[in-house]
Amino acid sequence: MHRLKTVLLTGLAVLLLTLPALGAEKAGVTLPDTVDVGQDSLILNGIALREKFVFDVYVAGLYLTEKSSDADAILAKDAPRMMVMHFVRDVEAKKINDAWFEGLEDNVKDVTPQLKAKFDELAKMMRDIKDGQEMGFIYTPATGTDVMVAGKTMGGIPGKDFADAILATWIGPKPGPGKQFKKALLGGK
Repeated sequence: MHRLKTVLLTGLAVLLLTLPALGAEKAGVTLPDTVDVGQDSLILNGIALREKFVFDVYVAGLYLTEKSSDADAILAKDAPRMMVMHFVRDVEAKKINDAWFEGLEDNVKDVTPQLKAKFDELAKMMRDIKDGQEMGFIYTPATGTDVMVAGKTMGGIPGKDFADAILATWIGPKPGPGKQFKKALLGGK
């Protein structure tokens, strides 16, 4: 009997060790608590649902090296970070691009010609997104921002200015998806 108990407890321990880490869930989308980006392990800072009128559009997760509820501090820190968007409906590339440029104007005080050119480059990378596909932005200080659209790496855009401006479209003073979305990305409810 003692041997059977030991075998069962050992089996349970092995099962628990092999289960994936629990993640955060919103609108039927689960995002992992941590992701590895190169040598860095990033933690989920917050998860938010982008809604447009009565429609769910995407679930977003912001990953940082350490949790923070301070948007200005996040943007000031030159550290790896990742933003992922899991779409729950189809969205045309034109609508995505319109949102980028509107977010840039609303959230960046001095838009230089160089920064505008980087957003033009981003616009060329956009594709129509289908329900279930993801878009992601991974910033690393050494290389800039890698852009992924529908599971494909589209290229990189150098500079912290771009990384900060794209993230500001979600956590800046006038986030396109709204104040509640921003609050959720910053770890609030």
